[in-house]
Amino acid sequence: MRFSTLFSKTTKSAPADEVAQSAQLLIRAGYINKEMAGVYAYLPLGLRVIENIKQIVREEMNVIGGHEMLMSALQPKEVWEITKRWDDDVVDVWFKSKLKSGTEVGFGWSHEEPITQMMKRFLTSYKDYPAYVYQFQTKLRNELRAKSGILRGREFMMKDLYSYDVDESRHLAFYERVKEAYMNVFRRVGIGDKTFITFAAGGAFTKYSHEFQTITDVGEDWIYVNAEKGVAINEEVYTEAALTELGVSKDEMRKVRTAEVGNIFNFGTAKCDDMQLYARGPSGENVSVYLGSYGIGISRLVGVVAEMFSDEKGLVWPKSIAPFQVHIVGLDLHDAQAREQAEAVYKKLSHHLPNKVLYDDRADVRAGAKFADADLIGCPVRVVVSKKTGEQVELKHRTQSESAHHSLEECVRIIGEH
Repeated sequence: MRFSTLFSKTTKSAPADEVAQSAQLLIRAGYINKEMAGVYAYLPLGLRVIENIKQIVREEMNVIGGHEMLMSALQPKEVWEITKRWDDDVVDVWFKSKLKSGTEVGFGWSHEEPITQMMKRFLTSYKDYPAYVYQFQTKLRNELRAKSGILRGREFMMKDLYSYDVDESRHLAFYERVKEAYMNVFRRVGIGDKTFITFAAGGAFTKYSHEFQTITDVGEDWIYVNAEKGVAINEEVYTEAALTELGVSKDEMRKVRTAEVGNIFNFGTAKCDDMQLYARGPSGENVSVYLGSYGIGISRLVGVVAEMFSDEKGLVWPKSIAPFQVHIVGLDLHDAQAREQAEAVYKKLSHHLPNKVLYDDRADVRAGAKFADADLIGCPVRVVVSKKTGEQVELKHRTQSESAHHSLEECVRIIGEH
């Protein structure tokens, strides 16, 4: 991508009402645009990060047998009334509206009920189980507070997976496999060492659940953690009973602030029983179905990583989710020879790293502003081409303070090794 073709621009300031540092940086760097409190548009750079995270999640979900699909965001009232979760006293984050005919509809905050309703068409025999389906879906939640940027939005991107099974032991085994898959996701995006599987309340889902909480000073949650034992408990269920169940004592636990990046729920058979999703058993009898629900906040992950991987100059993206691997800064582009060399470098690196190179080809922007933009945008590697570098290029990793001159061939090798 050529920088000159980007309609988005970097800025020195963010909206005055934006208090979250991650959102400020993402707005200033041209990744997102604030539409209103809790609602953001993802610009070309931001969408690339979203898609990179989605691909990591997709790969991990496919490994454990998930099949990707896409449900509707617009949902019928009747499906949710079956489980009483249409009631605002039970679920207080609904966005609701009416069709011109007067029919009431809701905008999906979750999808257990509609997916289960759909599965009644397809999962009829015990031989049809297990079934694992997932989607990447825009969720809409009427949050009372939306002051944490994309860490808590009213509109956000989620990956939600649903498992259906007639065998409880197999269902519980899959639940554990999802835990492992989620931790693989968080390791791959760069936050695995700060993320803990956390015993938590189930809210509008179940009595208890497991959350995936990442230690960060800007999080909205508090958990108690014992890193050595790998045990974590959300503050809301931090009781002697929970400690006993997990085999730890209070003096072993450390209180830390965290942001929730994922959660999983075991509904048992209650949800499918309510929805009258049964399997026909070997003798024609009704067999109850176990349901699991598993979510990862895709857009929230963008915010958490932006909070954790940034410095005074801007964003510092991990290679796995960066919008581009290389940011070429072309200087002296009014000079024909320098421009020709920069174009050659862009062509060469683009050949080795297809769709992973951003080239700042602006001829009317001074060097200092280009370097500041490169630091703010935060790609892993910066490559400078100018009259001064001649036949070589200047290479600098975003996480390092020193740069070095290399031949183009050496540059390709070094980038490939990192």
